[in-house]
Amino acid sequence: MSLFDLAIVGGGVNGCGIARDAAGRGLSVFLCDKGDLGGGTSSASTKLVHGGLRYLEQLEFRMVREALGERETLMRIAPHLVRPMRFVLPHRPGLRSWPALRLGMLLYDNIGGRKALGRSRAINLVSDPAGEALAAPGRALEYSDCWVDDSRLVVLNAMDAAERGAAIAPRSCCVGAKRDGGIWRLRLDGAVTGEVRARALINAAGPWVDEVARGVIRGEDAAEIRLVRGSHIVTHRLFDHDRAYILQQPDGRVVFAIPFEQDFTLIGTTDVDHDAAPDDVEPTEQEIAYLCDAATAAFREPVYAEDVVWSFAGVRPLHADGSGDAQKATRDYALMLDAGEDRAPLLTIYGGKLTTYRKLAEAALARLGDAIPVPRGEWTARSPLPGGGVHGDTPLDERLTRAFPYLAPAHAARLARAYGSRAWDILDGSHSAEDLGQVFDADLTERETRYLISKEWARTAEDVLWRRSKLGLRFSEEGWRRLSAFMPEGEA
Repeated sequence: MSLFDLAIVGGGVNGCGIARDAAGRGLSVFLCDKGDLGGGTSSASTKLVHGGLRYLEQLEFRMVREALGERETLMRIAPHLVRPMRFVLPHRPGLRSWPALRLGMLLYDNIGGRKALGRSRAINLVSDPAGEALAAPGRALEYSDCWVDDSRLVVLNAMDAAERGAAIAPRSCCVGAKRDGGIWRLRLDGAVTGEVRARALINAAGPWVDEVARGVIRGEDAAEIRLVRGSHIVTHRLFDHDRAYILQQPDGRVVFAIPFEQDFTLIGTTDVDHDAAPDDVEPTEQEIAYLCDAATAAFREPVYAEDVVWSFAGVRPLHADGSGDAQKATRDYALMLDAGEDRAPLLTIYGGKLTTYRKLAEAALARLGDAIPVPRGEWTARSPLPGGGVHGDTPLDERLTRAFPYLAPAHAARLARAYGSRAWDILDGSHSAEDLGQVFDADLTERETRYLISKEWARTAEDVLWRRSKLGLRFSEEGWRRLSAFMPEGEA
């Protein structure tokens, strides 16, 4: 039986980011998750790579600085997934003052080492096109952050880890883990069964971190965590431009309204304490109403619950810091190492943000290096993720339509956004649309689906339509049925 240097429980963005970094340093890595990669919180975010403007109010300067610095790093290593976006912050009388907003924007512009992203500026929404959709246009600030396809970011980290030698095992539940002298013995059930041995173990189970600590590792005390639910709704497009809005709310929260998948608007998020199990997470009627009310107060056209075409929620596993309000609980991460002489090390990950997953991975390996030999040399900021090695001045979608003239421009654009340079792996050798096999619905072809099955661990229609893509927004029931019949595990 092989002995891994490192076993990771949890296939979200933190676990997959650590697996990638560790494998690239030459460590042998095993990663498992009881479900799909990114199947929990990491696919239920607001889809932003950002510093978190509101966290400046909570004096989280270290976290904001680190997150702001990561924006351009992630743009560089995954330019097809992480794209600049301008955000419009309307001033709302009676809430944060105009001088306070300007001061916050000045800090946001300057503390993160911004180079490629544009500076903030004041705009007049009475004359600016961004004001046309608003109910009461006035003055506003506009600034830069980034948009990201969150679940694809997870999968690409797992792909790169696998290509560097890591063993990636989604749908493989760790049902037991115990120390045996200087090693860990893990019992697996699911797609991978049996025992896995490793010199060190990382609990990166996100909202399930306490469940893994107490129920799987048995007897290991976990730090107190706070589960906070963030819900989102998607409507048909509310405005005809490519900027997003950050909308202040009377209760002190902010709600984003973001262009989404060309024809839709993503609205979120909420911050509500989640008292149920992490597996039981759906937006409540009250949260949907809150987001509809926030959009209705901001835009000319009201938004009602019946306008919602999709809703989703994720549970953030925050490190409990004694904050009274859920929205004020820290989003920073904490790393706790349990190790000793002849005691195999256990590193537990608490909290974290999508934006800072790569820095968290570096910090985790540095912390683990206090207990076992971990090769030095941070490298992930310089190496593109799969598909990220896009070069040349010609946009990738134009290059695809030249190489494969039968592709419709919208199809080529979607492939370029999703796969970057790996789109060639899907299309290679094809000379006509017929060569791509059957079309399930929208523009999802058999050739693309086989790629997702063989290279990206997709097993169900849900994996394909809601995590590897967002084509579920466009699929008919008949298309879903035909795709489900094609997938290895159907619709389960």
